[in-house]
Amino acid sequence: MEITKIECHVVVVPNVSPEACSSAQDDIVVLVHTDEGITGIGEVDTNPWVARAMIQAPGTHCMGLGLQEMLVGQNPLTPEALWDRMYLGSAMTGRRGLGICAMGALDMALWDIRGKAMGKPCWQLLGGAKQPFLTPYASLLPTGRTLEEYQRNLVHKAIQAKNAGFKAAKMEVCLRGPYSHNAIQESNEAIIETVAACREAVGPEMTMMVDVAYAWWDAKEALGVLERLEEYNLFFLETPLNIDDLDGYAFLAERAPFRIAAGEWQNTRFEFIDLMDRGRIDVAQPDVGRVGGLTEARRVADLAAVRGRLIVPHCWKTGIGVAASAHLAAATAHCPYIEYLPPELSESDLRKELADDGLKMDNGRVALPERPGLGIELNYDALGRYRA
Repeated sequence: MEITKIECHVVVVPNVSPEACSSAQDDIVVLVHTDEGITGIGEVDTNPWVARAMIQAPGTHCMGLGLQEMLVGQNPLTPEALWDRMYLGSAMTGRRGLGICAMGALDMALWDIRGKAMGKPCWQLLGGAKQPFLTPYASLLPTGRTLEEYQRNLVHKAIQAKNAGFKAAKMEVCLRGPYSHNAIQESNEAIIETVAACREAVGPEMTMMVDVAYAWWDAKEALGVLERLEEYNLFFLETPLNIDDLDGYAFLAERAPFRIAAGEWQNTRFEFIDLMDRGRIDVAQPDVGRVGGLTEARRVADLAAVRGRLIVPHCWKTGIGVAASAHLAAATAHCPYIEYLPPELSESDLRKELADDGLKMDNGRVALPERPGLGIELNYDALGRYRA
């Protein structure tokens, strides 16, 4: 089998808002075609126009090659070997950041091809099932231009998630830092008040996580707030500090009354080694696309296992990425949850319409995927309607 062509489709919701902190407003969908009629599908959560350029741009020397030109003509059934080929061949222009994100979308599609060709779901090819079912947590990002609107909407979504059968939910409490809405830059008291309102709404039984989205620059200030959040029994608190403040993360991980989670922006296992060994985080959150695809996500999971850390993959995109996260989780014993953006609680038309992830929840659990490859069904009509 040979790769014959790669398509890159940039899609955007019609009501895109530059003020929003949701990256589910756009996407790049990568289609990898083969001479045997099998097409692999992938995506990555990054700037889609720049990712497309990274894939399609030609190269002029051996360490600055284009990703597409390195794949066309190759055997798609060896994704690990092709990952190394892309990583080395683009080392001068890629190696981290955008280059790895673009590789991640392609690698995701290669695993989809391999699974379809072998008639097996990807998790079977990643080492087999390490747990009997998956547990999704509802990832809840509220809307609102005032603190009152923001809190009211988040509490409403939390109640909806509980009524829908979710046993766990993550509250996006983005009231400070770079992800906060321009009209909302609130105090630490507002963060505590919002977490308290969410816990009261869902009750003590529901597992609750909180994402504060890089709220603090100072680890000591952050610790003061985290200590006041102890009574709300959080499973983890996500990204409290600037992601480059590894010493600050280590400070919090040693002293916080609950787990510290991070890793949504990390590219490659090498950055996760730094985050786990120097940053000392408790929960590593590789985004399958951004980290470099299923090939690199599995390597990160193995490194976390050796260090006794949990894996909870990040995913804030469409059903394509959600499905990839599910396959990673199925093959990872130390992955207690997957992030799941419920379509019915999402403002993104792409999450609702672009792809069916094939996952069905029953009593807070999701059965292991059974379809070959990633098991997704791409809505080609929606792909055309939302094409930029």
